[in-house]
Amino acid sequence: MKTPKKEVLIGLCAVMALAVLYFGIEFLKGVNIFKPANYYYASYTDVAGLQKSAPVTVNGFKVGQVREISYEYDNPGHVRVELSLDRELRLPVGTKAVIEQDLLGTSTVVLRMGSSKDFHEIGHRLEGETAQGLMGSVSEQLMPSVSAIFPKIDSLVTALNTLVRDPALSSSVKRLDDITLSLNSTMKQLNATARQLDPVMKNVNGITGNVNTITADLTQVSGKLAQLPVDSLMNNIMALSGNLRALSEELDNPESTIGALTHDRALYNNLNNAAASLDSLLIDVKKNPKRYISIKLL
Repeated sequence: MKTPKKEVLIGLCAVMALAVLYFGIEFLKGVNIFKPANYYYASYTDVAGLQKSAPVTVNGFKVGQVREISYEYDNPGHVRVELSLDRELRLPVGTKAVIEQDLLGTSTVVLRMGSSKDFHEIGHRLEGETAQGLMGSVSEQLMPSVSAIFPKIDSLVTALNTLVRDPALSSSVKRLDDITLSLNSTMKQLNATARQLDPVMKNVNGITGNVNTITADLTQVSGKLAQLPVDSLMNNIMALSGNLRALSEELDNPESTIGALTHDRALYNNLNNAAASLDSLLIDVKKNPKRYISIKLL
């Protein structure tokens, strides 16, 4: 009996669809089923959230991925991880498969190559190791310091409570309030004084203008004085001073004409006698005018 062509076509389409689905899922997982690979195994007590298809790297370069993760029921407490690695990669004896986490918590497998010249056979079990995450190392480093700080914080809080309850602090705060009020009052007085100083400053500005005017006038006077014939005036004063000095010397010298007049005592006495006689004559003229004046009437 012949199979209908329609059923064969439907069966082939179903097979092809399943094949495409399988290959698509594997491709999305990052598995290249057409590329040959070698398989190795590693056992861990903690896989730190490692997922299937997680990358396997060497020196930051991806050389494979996690193929399968399963619990080892025959070895309680351990998890078996199957690694799919490039066929060209050869692992020296002593190579470790270390699970590491990045800042986002994504786990990857890092191969730390051994130094041996011998190589693991395909399918051998590698030494598994779980590295401490970044947050775990930070916690491990910080927790001792934080634990040491806690007693100090407790002491500090106790000291602060004691300080807050101290009456001296309350009185100090009140004094600060009083000082603040005093400062506010002082600032108000300063503002009032500044307002009163405004007219004074205007007067000062006016006085400054007057002083500037006076300074300008003095400058002009100084210029005019500078234009005067000071040299000739000083020469005249010096000549006058010389003449006065010579006259003084003549008066002091009894041998000179003027000196003889000033030093002759007899001349002085005669002048006094003449003045006295003249005075007596004037008195007699007043008493007896007819004796000296005769008036004849025609």
